[in-house]
Amino acid sequence: MKSPIPLAAATVVVLAVAVTGCAGSGSSATTTLEFQTATGADSPVFAELEAAAEAFTKENPEIAIDVIPQTSSYEADMKVRLAADDVPDIMGTHGWSLLRYSPFLEPLKAQAWNADVNPALNDAMRGEDDEIYALPIVTDVAGLVVNYDVLESVGASASDLTTWSGFTEVAEKIAATGIAPIVVGGKDEFQGNVVDWMASAYYDEASLQDLGEGTWVNEPYEEMLTLVDDWRAADLFNDDYSSATGDDMARALADGQGAFEFGQNSRITAALDYNPDANIGYIPVPALEGGDPFLIGGEMVAFGTARGGEHLEESLKFLNFLSEPDRIASLAAAAGNAPGLVTADVKLAGPLADSYNEYAASGEVPLVPYFDRVYLPNGMWDTMVTTTDAVITGQQNPSAATSQMASDFDSLFSQSK
Repeated sequence: MKSPIPLAAATVVVLAVAVTGCAGSGSSATTTLEFQTATGADSPVFAELEAAAEAFTKENPEIAIDVIPQTSSYEADMKVRLAADDVPDIMGTHGWSLLRYSPFLEPLKAQAWNADVNPALNDAMRGEDDEIYALPIVTDVAGLVVNYDVLESVGASASDLTTWSGFTEVAEKIAATGIAPIVVGGKDEFQGNVVDWMASAYYDEASLQDLGEGTWVNEPYEEMLTLVDDWRAADLFNDDYSSATGDDMARALADGQGAFEFGQNSRITAALDYNPDANIGYIPVPALEGGDPFLIGGEMVAFGTARGGEHLEESLKFLNFLSEPDRIASLAAAAGNAPGLVTADVKLAGPLADSYNEYAASGEVPLVPYFDRVYLPNGMWDTMVTTTDAVITGQQNPSAATSQMASDFDSLFSQSK
C-alpha cells in the first residue's frame, strides 16, 4: 500500500492549463495489437479511441489496432490473464497502474511525454524513482453529479449541499416531487462509488493512517453505511436501482428524472449526448458538519503496455501517438476532464467547463484520492460493491456490512504483505 494522503494535505490540481473496433480487416497490417480499453462501448471515450486507432493505422498501415470495449467482468478477466502471464499488448488501468498492474506493465519513465505528466497525478501513478507505468489520458477530477433544474425545482442550490445532512434534506424534498433524488446503476456496480465518494468525509487523518498501515477502523464506515441505510428507508434511490446501468443513469440525468449521481464526469458527457441542453454539472462532495467539501481525483483513463511484450515497440508507438497534445486533449474532453499531460489544452465546454472553472481550476477546493485505491488493499472493491448493495437493497444492516468489510480487509491486507 502507498502511504495515506490525509484530507488536510490533499493534492491540488496543477494546471497548464459490445463491439470490437476494426482491426484492419483487408489491410496490409503485419501486426495487430490487442487494445483492452477498460472503457464501455457506449462511452464517448471509446468512440475517440476508435477514431485514434483508425488514424494511427492510416499513418502506420503495418500496425492494426483491435480496440476492445470493457465488459462487466473486465477486472476478473484481467486478474486471470495476468496470473497466466497473458498480458494484453495495451490495457486500460482504470486507476490501478501502480498498485495493481505495475509488475505486468512496461516502465514508461523513458518516454518523452513523461516530463509532461500533470504533477497532480504523481501520488497516484508514480512508484520508486518516480517510475510510471501508464500514459494518463486525463487528470481525473470528479464530484457529486447534479441536475441543477431539479435542485431549483425545490428551491435548492449547490450551497445547500455542503454537508451530508444538508444533502439529505434536499434529497427528501426532491423525493416528494416524484423524481429520484439519488440515481445509482446497481447492475454496473455504481453502488461502490457511493461509499468511495463518501468515505473521505468520514475518516479523519489518524484513521486514514491506520487503514494505510493495515488496521481496519470500524466506526466511520458503519456511520457512513447508516446514512446510506437511512436513504434506503426514505426511498431516496431510483426504483430501478438493481437493473439500472450506467447508460440509464445518464438518461435519468439528461431527462431530469434524477437529481444526484456518484460517478465520473463521463456520466455528464453521456447525459449531454442525450440532451445537449441539460442543466447539469458537478459540485464538491459534501462533508460532515465542520468539514470541508472536496473533489475526488487521480488516475482514471490511462493505458499501459505489456512488460517486455512481443509487440512492445509497436505498442509504445501507439501510446506516443495518443500522447500528442491535440489528440490527448480530445480524448480527455470526451471523458469530461482535463488532460493528463500539461502540454495539452483543456478543451472542456458547456457544463463541464463551468464546473471545472468554478471548483477545480483554482485548486482551492481540496482534491482527495479515490478512497479504495489508497487506503484499502487490492481486491476490496468487490466487497465495497456487494456490501453497499446489500444495504441499499435491505439485505444487510450497516453493522453486518461493516463487519464483512473488516473481515475482507484483514484477509486481503495480510495477503498483500
